[in-house]
Amino acid sequence: MNPIITVEKLSKRYSIGHRLLQDTTFREMLMREASNFTQKLINAARGEQIVQGDEVETFWALRDVSFDVQQGDVLGIIGRNGAGKSTLLKILSRITDPTEGRITLHGRASSLLEVGTGFHPELTGRENIYLNGAILGMRKSEIDARFDSIVDFAEVEKFIDTPVKWYSSGMSVRLAFAVAAHLDPEILIIDEVLAVGDVGFQAKCLNKMGDAARSGRTVLFVSHSMTAVERLCDRVMVLANGEVTGVFDDPREGVRHYIGCGKAMSTIWTNPGNGSGNGYFTPHRLEVDGDGTQNHAITLIVDGTVHQSDPALQIGFYIYDEAEQLVFMSFSSDSLKERWPQLDPGPIHLCVTIPPHWLNEGTYRAELAATLFERQWLLEPGSSAFVKFSVEGGRNASPYWTQRKGVLAPVLEWENRA
Repeated sequence: MNPIITVEKLSKRYSIGHRLLQDTTFREMLMREASNFTQKLINAARGEQIVQGDEVETFWALRDVSFDVQQGDVLGIIGRNGAGKSTLLKILSRITDPTEGRITLHGRASSLLEVGTGFHPELTGRENIYLNGAILGMRKSEIDARFDSIVDFAEVEKFIDTPVKWYSSGMSVRLAFAVAAHLDPEILIIDEVLAVGDVGFQAKCLNKMGDAARSGRTVLFVSHSMTAVERLCDRVMVLANGEVTGVFDDPREGVRHYIGCGKAMSTIWTNPGNGSGNGYFTPHRLEVDGDGTQNHAITLIVDGTVHQSDPALQIGFYIYDEAEQLVFMSFSSDSLKERWPQLDPGPIHLCVTIPPHWLNEGTYRAELAATLFERQWLLEPGSSAFVKFSVEGGRNASPYWTQRKGVLAPVLEWENRA
């Protein structure tokens, strides 16, 4: 069977202009601007990107990306911010051209990449529905047959004859998704825009994508929700620094590869140097140890240096779930008998263990924090380093074990005291 999408050695290069910050004479400035203008003319003649700045840096958003997608596949594309996911979808959607490589698509593709993508702001919701259908090559009678379903799904009946420039971001996403999903394209391309909608609408969208997949349509789905990826996708492709690091037929294998789960869990930093200037504590490395199942404990580890001791110095973790809800927090003083445990100057290797059968299945983020208690933050939550890990289901002695509801899934001791 021939694939419905074939991507061969796809690469995308961008040029980034940098302005030199230095004092110049008026004559030097005129000569520099004349040189920049000449370079822009040359770039335009070559069909290359025109950039501002005295120095131009080349950046490869994608490099030698190759993969196939069969009809009816639901391919999840995951990776960290800047991995190249959105660039890949824009090329597949023909919004931007590749620098190198080739793409072959067999069938109509409908894309939902950004809030309001494909909508004309001056046209009403009704007019944009018909415009998008016409772009996909559909007849008016085909769009008429789906119009009521689109409006009902998007929940914008009251505003369907209002120009979309007056829509909120949530309304725009609801209508854009409804149009993309109901106009029956052979290929449905969805970027991480569902985060704008509310929880109920996100669930409705996921169900609709599942229906599309079961009807034989092909879906490419980019998301940071690992639960959604595991639930919806047949296969998972992982991108890092513009390159494919793996394609997995088992979505859970792909998720584990992405977040570094398993015996070798990777270290993830938002800003490795953050905290070095606070005078008290600098983190060097975060690790998470465990096999990623509910049956075993998970140990969070932080290596760092204490520069000066203070009885109020505490180091800890904030644990968040996929919805960015705080599950719990724990600091170095929790299990110590002293009210103000002393962390002496020098290297530290702190470990904290989350017991087995505590967290429910899902993906979590452990964010490092450091504080001088009731005085000041040294590493405030939201600005420090973090590590991600996933938890898979496990079994205990109970013969009635099933997936449990809630963020936590503790196995508690019961006794009959009658």
